Amino acid sequence: MDYLQHPFDAKRHTAFSRKGMVATSQPLAAQAGIEVMQKGGNAIDAAIATAAALTVVEPTSNGIGGDAFALVWVKDKLHGLNSSGPAPASISVEAVKERGHDKMPVHGVVPVTVPGVPAAWAELSRKFGKLPLSEALKPAIRYAEEGYPLTPILGKYWKLAYDKFKTSFTTEEYQAWFDTFAPNGKAPEIGEMWSSPGHASTLKEIAETEARSFYEGTLADKISEFMKKHNGFLAKEDLAAFKPEWVEPVSTNYRGYEVWEIPPNGQGMVALMALNIFKNLSEPKWQSAETYHEQIEAMKLAFTDGKAFITEPEAMPVSVEHLLSDNYAKQRASVIGDAASQPVPYELPKGGTVYLATADEEGNMVSYIQSNYMGFGSGIVIPGTGIALQNRGADFSLEEQHPNVLNGGKRTYHTIIPGFMTKDGKAVGPFGVMGGYMQPQGHFQVVANTVDYLLNPQAALDMPRWQWMEGKTILVEPNFPNYLAQALARKGHAIQIATDGGAFGRGQIIWRNPETGVLSGGTESRTDGSVAVW
Repeated sequence: MDYLQHPFDAKRHTAFSRKGMVATSQPLAAQAGIEVMQKGGNAIDAAIATAAALTVVEPTSNGIGGDAFALVWVKDKLHGLNSSGPAPASISVEAVKERGHDKMPVHGVVPVTVPGVPAAWAELSRKFGKLPLSEALKPAIRYAEEGYPLTPILGKYWKLAYDKFKTSFTTEEYQAWFDTFAPNGKAPEIGEMWSSPGHASTLKEIAETEARSFYEGTLADKISEFMKKHNGFLAKEDLAAFKPEWVEPVSTNYRGYEVWEIPPNGQGMVALMALNIFKNLSEPKWQSAETYHEQIEAMKLAFTDGKAFITEPEAMPVSVEHLLSDNYAKQRASVIGDAASQPVPYELPKGGTVYLATADEEGNMVSYIQSNYMGFGSGIVIPGTGIALQNRGADFSLEEQHPNVLNGGKRTYHTIIPGFMTKDGKAVGPFGVMGGYMQPQGHFQVVANTVDYLLNPQAALDMPRWQWMEGKTILVEPNFPNYLAQALARKGHAIQIATDGGAFGRGQIIWRNPETGVLSGGTESRTDGSVAVW
């Protein structure tokens, strides 16, 4: 039986509930959030429970050793949390080049940055949660101890990673990855049970110490000792110095709706910049090649500028305010013509990320995202702990004049971005699309689908997507209308048709009716997504 074969078109409908809702990419994780909510937790507790569970039930995309961001709506105010960790203090361009690298490597100990995930859980719990962190982490611990059967998309990407790693991860520092994620000498199959006792023990210690062990105690010692043994840069001092940062979200008004993102070092700005440019062009038309062309060109310009300028705010050569200004948007819109342009090309790597949205009957809502960056991350797993460390440092530049140049203690340009929408000062709700550099492109398309075409949450996610790759190259989904692909090609776009939807992001949406409080949610057909309701 082939669990990845779908010869017939299928559809799912928007989910509705009143007391609570959790939408994410894995059914067990969504249920973990609802379980904690039913024990007296709020949307914040549910988000923590779901996020922790995702490190167990979707390790192909995230882990305890990754970074996290959140937008939290509480008492009619939106709060932003940036829990992305910096590069180790001891790393430098010179030190990396001395090891024979002319650009940042993707795997190994070098691209490992300080993980922000455990600190994000503890900080969200402390500031807004109703239950102890130990209660929120119980479902994740149970999944790690008892095991669970792999879902189809999870199994697909797990096997792809194993097939790649078994030929490239041949040195000692990678052995713990195989011990943890291929314990029987192979990747677990779809439907096969997998458990991780070390993961469970780590989650228990994080729960009992409110994450302090990870940054100052026993877990920090294990991470530091492993990195020292294998000539890594990350040290216990880097972990101890880390604190999540509460930030003011940034926004733009798109046709009467406020669209919110986390400010730099995140790339959410790219989505806002693209929306600003696009709204200065023609009135959107349903399934129109001209509208698609203008969307693509707006995204190209926004991405080109975002990659050139976005890093730590103090290192940016141009201000956030300028990039979100009407003047900037009009200037960039004015260069868009009827033919595909050739912007400065960027090679856009694939990403591995999980996104979740939660809402409760009190009106609290959370848009949350966490990631190890590229799939399993760096390939470095701390033995016996289940801690897979991220490779976020791979995004640093080794060019001294680049704004995003590597420096010890600096945070890099960050791909993972939670989104949120409001109207007239009231919450519409959280949304997000995961997947590396697809994320702002997914945000842009989901917002346009919702605002311009009034699509319901599920339809807004299901609408066939396009993705700018580089230059004039546009990748479209297999079900993207052929007549539109041909029309875009006539405008000079180099159209490529993907074999499946895996590269186009995997998102979730929860909208709240301000009059009735009824919640409506959608989740991706591109993944093992689920909306759990109460």
